[in-house]
Order: sequence, then C-alpha cells, then structure tokens
Amino acid sequence: MKFIVSSTYLLKQLQILGGVINNNNTLPILDNFLFELNNDELTVSASDLETTMSSKLTVESDSEGKIAVPARLLLETLKTFPEQPLTFVVEDNNTIELSSNHGKYALAYAGGEEFPKAVSLEEPSSTTIEGDVLATAISKTIFASGNDDLRPVMSGVFFQFTQDDLTFVATDAHKLVKYSRNDISASQKAEFIMPKKPLNLLKGILSGSDSEVVIEYNESNARFTFEDTTLVCRLIDGKYPNYEAVIPKENPNKLVIDRGQFLSSVKRVSIFSNKTTHQVRLKIAGAELNISAEDVDYSNKAEERLTCSYQGDDMQIGFNSRFLTEMLSNLNANEVQLEMSLPNRAGILTPVDGLDDGEKVTMLVMPVMLNN
Repeated sequence: MKFIVSSTYLLKQLQILGGVINNNNTLPILDNFLFELNNDELTVSASDLETTMSSKLTVESDSEGKIAVPARLLLETLKTFPEQPLTFVVEDNNTIELSSNHGKYALAYAGGEEFPKAVSLEEPSSTTIEGDVLATAISKTIFASGNDDLRPVMSGVFFQFTQDDLTFVATDAHKLVKYSRNDISASQKAEFIMPKKPLNLLKGILSGSDSEVVIEYNESNARFTFEDTTLVCRLIDGKYPNYEAVIPKENPNKLVIDRGQFLSSVKRVSIFSNKTTHQVRLKIAGAELNISAEDVDYSNKAEERLTCSYQGDDMQIGFNSRFLTEMLSNLNANEVQLEMSLPNRAGILTPVDGLDDGEKVTMLVMPVMLNN
C-alpha cells in the first residue's frame, strides 16, 4: 500500500477530523485515524463511538489497503512541514513510512479491521439545507443548551422539521433560544435531539460555506453529508420538553433599545454584581432604562441610565447578567426588543432588524427574584 499526497491538503482534512477524537479514549484504536485506500481515493475516518466522521481525499496511488494510523503523532508531524508532496508506504514490519523532501519517518500502525464501523442508517428521512444556514442555526442556539448530565435531553439542540419550516431549539431551563427558517422546509415531519459535540464540529466546518448539506435521520442516528465529508452521530434519546408552553404569549410591556449600548452597559454594571447570583436590576420608567447591580457583601454597586423606547407600565425586573450578555452577544441586530409581563415571568428578547428573509430568532430569559 503506497500513496502520494500534498502535505497541507492532508493536514487541513486531518485537523477537521481530529476534532472527533477524545483526549482519553477507552479503546486505544480510537486514538487513530482509519486510512482506507482505493486507488486514487483515500478515505480517512475518525470516531469516538458516538460520532464518526470521514473525508474522501484525492491522492496519487494504484494500490488498496486499510490501516489505523496514530492521530496525534501524524498531526504533529504534518504541522511542521511546508507545502510539499509526501509519500506514504506501508512496510512489512507493521510501520508506515512517511517520506518528505528532507527525511523519512516511521509510525507504527494498527490493523484497520479493529476500527469501529460507522452506523448505517436504515431507511432514513432526509432534508437538504445550505451549509451556512445550518452553521448559523447551530451557533444561534448551541450556547443556550445545558450541561446537566441528569437531563441529557437538554444538553443538545432540538431539530424540528415540518413541511412549512425548520426550527432549532436549545434550553437549559434558565434560558431558551428558538431559531426558525420558513424559507426552507422538509419533505416530512421529523424531530430529533442532536448532541453538542458533532454540532460544534459542523459549525466549525460549515461556517461561511455555500455547499449543500444533506441531513438524513432515523430514530437513533443522523448523518450529515456535504462535499467530500460525512458525519454520522448517535442522537440523544428522550422526549424534548414542550418549549412552546414556557414562552409567555401576553407581554404588554415592550422595551426597544440599541443592542450595543445595552450589552456594554450590562457588561460594565455586572462587574459590580454579586458573584454568585450575577444579578442586574432593570428599572424602566418612561423612556429611561436604569441598569444597576450591587454586591452587598463588599459594598460594591454600579448604576447606569440609558434612553430607550418603552410601552407599558413602569416596572423593575432582575436578570442573571451572564445570560443577558450571552444572548445579546449572539444577536447581530442594531436594535433589540425585550418583552415582559411581570417581574416573575420570563422576558422575551428578539432582534428588531438584521435578520435574513425567512429567519426568526426568539430568546427567552428567566428572571431572578429581586431582594428589595
């Protein structure tokens, strides 16, 4: 088995796949890349048992074979090379020899047969979506998903496909984000919960990409195919909570404010907030928003006044500043609207502008009790 490949082209593909590999694997074989050579097509795969990702590379070769190569050793070696052709030759003594313009390097390999195979999906349903749209949907929602092992369904992003639109939801019970696109639809209704790790991988690869992504899914697995890459992952098992029920419908108090000013103000004031609650207080009266925070234990306090446009009754409401900061940072609008009903009911944050056609973002943040 022998092939020749460009060093930077190989490195670029392997760095993407390397994101799948865990730092401490239970099975030693998972510390490797699987190389499957079929003449001039080399398929490289990486897996952590839950997620398997593979890429097809074009190489110069007329041989076939299948071996597992140590991932970290290969990546560290490739990073040091300038652009040049590299020759890989499998030797008899269970090593693969890599030859560059200046030297030779031998890596011990394992048999490719031990490497776990990717799950094959039986009769999947499928939807096609543009890469950049999927990356945007992931980055707009994934930050709101939880990390609680006791509630695994909340640790992923809920995909909800219908004939009218695609909806992506994430929540950790304190904050919730619902992102929908009514300019894209699926051939049939489907719902599944995607884990965070494969989503972060997809977000990194597809950001700014105009390639089409085919999403295929069944009860337990999903497969994403684009260009020369395929990612197969196991879905999170369980029923997603009824998120529509927690979004308050009647919100008579509406505040519209410049997003950048609001974000800077919350960031500044929150430095003076209590280090366990991170609480900031919003006090709204007329066209003035007063943002304040206090840490009684250390006698630290801060207060800022901003102008805004407000319709509704004068009110005071408390929020966790970290949630507000995350949400405001994730919107690319110039102005945002915060809708509220009562100080103990969730506030709804939506962008006033900056959305594409067919795009809709709703963010919900739970208040914290104010101690007067």
